Amino acid sequence: MIKKSFVYFVLILLPIFSFGQKQTQEGNTAYPPIIPNSKLSLLKDVDVIFNTRMAFDNYFVDNDHVNSVFSLNQLRFEVKGKIHDKVFFRFRNRYTKIADPNTVDNISRSVDIAYLTFDLTPHTKFSFGKIIGDWGGYELLSNPIEILSYNTINNYNENFLAGAAFSYALTDHKNKFNFQLLNSRTKTFQDQFGATVPPGITATETPLAAVGNWKGCFFGGKLETTYSYSYFMDANNANRNFISLGNKYKNKKLVLFYDFQYSKEDLDQKCVVTNIIKSKYAYAAQDVSYVENWIRAEYQIRPKVNLLLTLMNDNSYWNGNPDSGKDSYLLTSYGIIPTVEYSPFSDINIKFYAGYVAKKNNYSTYAQNNFGVTDGTTGQLSFGIIAPLLVL
Repeated sequence: MIKKSFVYFVLILLPIFSFGQKQTQEGNTAYPPIIPNSKLSLLKDVDVIFNTRMAFDNYFVDNDHVNSVFSLNQLRFEVKGKIHDKVFFRFRNRYTKIADPNTVDNISRSVDIAYLTFDLTPHTKFSFGKIIGDWGGYELLSNPIEILSYNTINNYNENFLAGAAFSYALTDHKNKFNFQLLNSRTKTFQDQFGATVPPGITATETPLAAVGNWKGCFFGGKLETTYSYSYFMDANNANRNFISLGNKYKNKKLVLFYDFQYSKEDLDQKCVVTNIIKSKYAYAAQDVSYVENWIRAEYQIRPKVNLLLTLMNDNSYWNGNPDSGKDSYLLTSYGIIPTVEYSPFSDINIKFYAGYVAKKNNYSTYAQNNFGVTDGTTGQLSFGIIAPLLVL
């Protein structure tokens, strides 16, 4: 069958190629290729990747089956590489996200990454464009196709923002420092909050975020860290402080990750608290905080089989509650994701997986009595394929 297809292919293309050659001879004109031969050597430093995750997903709410569908959960097209000895570029577009052109950075929100990096010295780099915020710990740094479900902060954060970054690595390259100045959001202030803007809160002329990150490497590479502090100017007199402590331990067949994250927000950017209180309050919540933990373990039980377990929780607080009898604690959410991965091929990175995403919301007694919210669970059982397909 393959031989027949090949013969048909040749028979179809041969007249076309012959016609093209004839045209060149008759016109006595040699048209240069789109990519000059002198530039073809650049392709050896360029990667083209289709980051893909597709699955048969089965959804449950409070243990009741809701529906079962085939889904293309992730499709992110990525091109990256060197275009000069000292210039690196990276572009990634997500086709499984609505392309919203109404953004403050003038680029669709479906574009995750689009930036240039310049090597100023062997230890110093400067990047400019739309980049990933360097605050997320290892959950955010992981390839998105490897994360079946995010914890609260990274799920509701805008993690890809336009701006500039300056990074410096010490001589041993075991410690790296990264400083970023970014837009604090992709949406306009009005688009994000609309009629829910609290009285007295107005848009700032400088909606920017400053990020400082330190990445460390210890014990011969067995322990790695990524710690950061970020300060966001979300509105006039409404800012956000974000601390993230990411830890990674790897030894032979075991890899462990632990992220601790804390976000204190003068104006609720995640909107989790806002959605809890909306039955009684028309405006976005003020003075809220989120505290969360994310743990992931990966263990290779056989050369082609990996076991994974992800545990996560988030605690949401409304410190600015005007109720005299208030309880600032409103919600604790939990998540557990057991996963089995099977890699059948040794020469290409394709994994078949089975995973279950179980999440539970536990509301405080105060939240239930005052805002009418109720505890609940959700589940997602998936059988699928994870494939960061490197095609070039």
